[in-house]
Amino acid sequence: MAETDFDLETFLPYMLNQAAEVSSLAFQKIYKERYGLLRTEWRVLFHLGLYGQLTASEIGARARMHKTKISRAVQRLAERRFVTRKRDAGDRRVEHLTLTVQGRAAYHELRAVAERYERDLLAQLEPDEVAALRRALGKLTSAAPDGFT
Repeated sequence: MAETDFDLETFLPYMLNQAAEVSSLAFQKIYKERYGLLRTEWRVLFHLGLYGQLTASEIGARARMHKTKISRAVQRLAERRFVTRKRDAGDRRVEHLTLTVQGRAAYHELRAVAERYERDLLAQLEPDEVAALRRALGKLTSAAPDGFT
């Protein structure tokens, strides 16, 4: 095996992924156990809860998720009666998605859990660290390297 100065443990994409996994495990357990939701499904649920009626394309653009993952999540949420689908009158390929009463109840419960979870997670950091982390993640999220191959 060749020697290298590359350190996987400090490689930023790896560290971000590890932080995301570690920080989301306890919350994942809650939405999975209480509602049987997968990660993509809770993300769709939260987008509809926060922004109201959306199309799958709009959710994909906001959440940066592939349309096939969203389609599967919407199908499962509709089967569980968390989401209703209404065809667009002008374009039959488009469906407008809305939370049902049951979906809104799940969203509100999980949102309260998410808010408490985030508060507990961020309690490990100083207020200036929280602000710096949010700024840095915002920059990284909005400015991926262009044309990298």
